[in-house]
Amino acid sequence: MYGIMFNRLSTQTLFLAAFFAVLAGCAGSGETAVVTERPEPATPRPGTSAPGSAPAEPIALTSMPAGFDTVAAQRFDAGKMWTFDNPPTAYFTQAYNFTPDEAWFQKARSGALRFASYCSASFVSPNGLILTNHHCGRESVTAVSKPGENLLENGFYAETLEQERKVKDLYVDQLVSITDVTNEVYSSSGKSADAAARAEAVSNAVTRIQERMTSEAKTRDTTYHVQVIELYNGGKYSAYTFKRYNDIRLVMAPEVELGFFGGDPDNFTYPRYALDMSFFRAYDVQGKPLTTPEYFPWSDNGAAEGETVFVIGNPGSTSRLNTISQLEFERDYTLPAELEVLRDRARILMDFIEANPEEAEKYDLRNAYFSISNSIKANQGQLEGLQDPYLIARRAASERALQTAIAGADSLDSQYGKLIDQIKDLQRTKSATLNQSNAFIGFGSDQIGSHILLRALYGYIYSILKQRGAPQERLTSIKKEALKVTDRPSPVEKGFITSRLRSLQNALGVTDPTLRRVLQGRTPEEVADEIVEKTALADSASFAGLLEKGFMSSDDVTVGVIDALAPLYFTVSQQVDDVQAREKSLNASLARARFAVYGTQVPPDASFSLRLADGVVLGYPYNGTIAPPHTTFYGLYDAYYSYQKEDWDLPARWIERRNRLKLSTPFNLVSTNDITGGNSGSPLVNKNLEIVGLVFDGNIESLPNNYLFRSIVERAVSVDSRGILESLRSVYDADRLVREIESGSLASQ
Repeated sequence: MYGIMFNRLSTQTLFLAAFFAVLAGCAGSGETAVVTERPEPATPRPGTSAPGSAPAEPIALTSMPAGFDTVAAQRFDAGKMWTFDNPPTAYFTQAYNFTPDEAWFQKARSGALRFASYCSASFVSPNGLILTNHHCGRESVTAVSKPGENLLENGFYAETLEQERKVKDLYVDQLVSITDVTNEVYSSSGKSADAAARAEAVSNAVTRIQERMTSEAKTRDTTYHVQVIELYNGGKYSAYTFKRYNDIRLVMAPEVELGFFGGDPDNFTYPRYALDMSFFRAYDVQGKPLTTPEYFPWSDNGAAEGETVFVIGNPGSTSRLNTISQLEFERDYTLPAELEVLRDRARILMDFIEANPEEAEKYDLRNAYFSISNSIKANQGQLEGLQDPYLIARRAASERALQTAIAGADSLDSQYGKLIDQIKDLQRTKSATLNQSNAFIGFGSDQIGSHILLRALYGYIYSILKQRGAPQERLTSIKKEALKVTDRPSPVEKGFITSRLRSLQNALGVTDPTLRRVLQGRTPEEVADEIVEKTALADSASFAGLLEKGFMSSDDVTVGVIDALAPLYFTVSQQVDDVQAREKSLNASLARARFAVYGTQVPPDASFSLRLADGVVLGYPYNGTIAPPHTTFYGLYDAYYSYQKEDWDLPARWIERRNRLKLSTPFNLVSTNDITGGNSGSPLVNKNLEIVGLVFDGNIESLPNNYLFRSIVERAVSVDSRGILESLRSVYDADRLVREIESGSLASQ
């Protein structure tokens, strides 16, 4: 479930990061690469590729460590997540005998959407009908459930327009235009030698540009807003103008048993049998269904094996432009530490869910567990990829090719020749605060952090800023975010707080002054018990009152704890941010050198900005056999009867209406498209921009693609458009929705 994987930072984490930015900022650089000697491109040599894909030509051949001297960098190692302002039209012509024109790109861009801040989506009718994944809309389904309803378990279908339910605070963004603002960012941010100063200057420049362009855009349309997006690790900045739709209503969602069929065992696998889809609708300011002339119509025939298909969506992040030393640091330190925390929190949640299923449902803990278990599987797959010496060797080939190109041009060598070594040296610096920073992993997160301690942290921040005379607008904003923190069952909170205190104990040692203030001679378990039993922060209403009266001046049991922990948390965060500012500055400089050498031939890393990824529908060898390009409803029922376990359960209506289904209908499919977290909900379209599928996952083999794109056995997994229609017709009796999808006509019922 790539959408959940991408949403690793919660709203609270991002908001607290903004608070830290006041102290530390984000790094950048004011340098601009000027190339007076452009190296000649390396002579292409034959490469290897998956059947049906374009030839993968190596960038260059460089020397390798013993045993890997034949490993070469390949043409698409950095992937195929093309930006819409630099689409590879010539490559499309060469690879697929297909040359899209400007009108094609315009329609592709306009039909695609960002679904809130964590998924992708698309318009699939001229009446504002939106298609995305079930797991992207899961929280919305829960949010619109009325007392006594359980729409997540039972599914939802609005038989009439009037029954479509508005989802509070949900929005979608449609990309309107892209403007290159790189020169403006750097020309107005100065050239300070200090990384933190450059970071602040770049951040301020980006903010000014966003505010100015948003103000200008709103004179044309009040729903416009502008986001300046960093590309190529700061080598380029583009201003994306979006049109935002705020009135979004739920139209249809299947039962979670279908949306997440196979559960965690099937997550990131294939063959697959999941109906991971949901439908929403955008409404205009008059409360009528939105008119959307640019949409993706439904394909009658789906996509055949070997057919060219495109994914249009918003991939969240990749690390394909990072250096070898950065990848090794992530392999040896970052990912193992994150996995340890995630597994611990997943265990706590699962223990409670199994013992208290009804209460777990009340607190929506299954969604929390799904998200964490999804991250565990994703992180583990990425870690295994980085432990593959071939992957590292191939990335090293790309790095050496870049170093050779930089050394071949005096103007580049003098400015950027030492960057890779400097980045390597910085990894040693990062290890200086490793123990402390690992102890605070997820401290400001509503997913893997204690909600009681998170509320205490908000109370601490609110009190400090209020004492310093912060503007009321800022205080109101902080309070609004603080009140979004939800309640959790006491046993879960005890487990999370205990784990946090144990981590701090391991990192700091029992004699550390901060820890002694917190524990006061007690065990982490004893402190956690006291906090949960005595604090007013376990209840949202009590927390709101305490925040208003003055949290830090209260006698709540958490005041002393957060008064000890928060200064250390901010200190560690400051140290981490300072190092990250330096690293970001070096990355940006290296990105400008890379951009000077390769230009737009290499796509930028994913940045939750709209991308176009090409590929073909194709099966692959696995487990000693062959994974088919399509699965069918036969496989769905085979899994149900074969496993007879909870993860593969089917709702009653799917059992009762089995004979209605044409079981040979394609249900899920795989393709070689380049995707990652954030692509969930992306439309899979053919050359005619018709919906042939709905992206919802990648297979387990694709997880290392975060660092190096390959398409031999790595695949994107989608719900087949034919499977979606067959389900709507034969199981859900969603005739109104089927008519709209097939004909584009809007029916009230």
